[in-house]
Amino acid sequence: MQIKENNIHDFHINNILKKLDQKDLDAILVANFNNIYYLSGYLSTSFAFLVLKENPIIFVSEMDLENARNNSSIDIVKYESFEKMVEYFKEEKIRNLAIESDLTANVYDKFKDFNLTISDVISTERMIKSDGEIKKIMKASDIAHKSLIELDVRAKQEKAALEWECAYELAYLMRKNGASAESFETIFASGLVSSLPHSTPRHHILDTPVLVDYGCKFEGYCSDTTRTFIYTEKQEEISSIVLEAHDKAIDAIKAGAKACEVDKVARDIITEYGYGDNFIHSTGHSLGLDIHENPSISLKDKTVLENNMVLTVEPGIYLEGEFGIRIEDMVLVDKKAKLIGNLPQIL
Repeated sequence: MQIKENNIHDFHINNILKKLDQKDLDAILVANFNNIYYLSGYLSTSFAFLVLKENPIIFVSEMDLENARNNSSIDIVKYESFEKMVEYFKEEKIRNLAIESDLTANVYDKFKDFNLTISDVISTERMIKSDGEIKKIMKASDIAHKSLIELDVRAKQEKAALEWECAYELAYLMRKNGASAESFETIFASGLVSSLPHSTPRHHILDTPVLVDYGCKFEGYCSDTTRTFIYTEKQEEISSIVLEAHDKAIDAIKAGAKACEVDKVARDIITEYGYGDNFIHSTGHSLGLDIHENPSISLKDKTVLENNMVLTVEPGIYLEGEFGIRIEDMVLVDKKAKLIGNLPQIL
């Protein structure tokens, strides 16, 4: 079922409140910026605390009050101190309090007198994307794909460009084409360092192959794509194996399948060709406001895939001392996977 954007914040809040009630939790304390944005439309630039209960409220720092007033669908109040927040909790008769797993130890300590329970209720709610979220992810993908084509990596290589120069220009092009930021620091790895899945762009002339893992944000939502530009017969051989694993994994994605089953499809293909030990990460992950969200497409994740999840599929083979090949695309889960974007897998 498609989630409409009318009153979308209320829709998510009501779903979360039902789940909290089922676990006899009075409220959840939210400090994660993207979770607050997800539930209110307000993205903090300093710090904020959302108390999600029947009548939710956000404690906002003074420097961010104008921003919050202009954007939040939830009532706001000026943050004064943790002591004031604790008083508020007691006045509201909040006793059983859910917290996020990434809450800092300092903040945790301020509320240790309550019955605290770590809850993933918001990250679980965020797994299913609304119509509006899907459109923003698709727009981010379109911007990123257009920008890579405009960069023309092979022309850059002929001009002996440096890895960091290409990464910088790609980031510029994405912003020029409408992105607000990169989804993460662009990976522009060539030659031997392409075998490092998370290589950092160097002051080094482009070598072969060239692996580009990049993405951008549009209205807060991320894209994520990887392409490897190949040049030799050995690179083409490895690329064809990775592409087969990529395509078969996408074919395995559908509502009702398990995340671990999709990973196994890609991993089995690469293993059959004798490169199982060279596939050193999971097959993919979800994404949205964050570049990595739940579920992960890994052997350990038994999450059942549902309609309107957005996932990456990114198998790779990494030959230490030689090169690495990775191909990554985003897909929308439905009766079968729907590829997001139309960037050729081989450029």
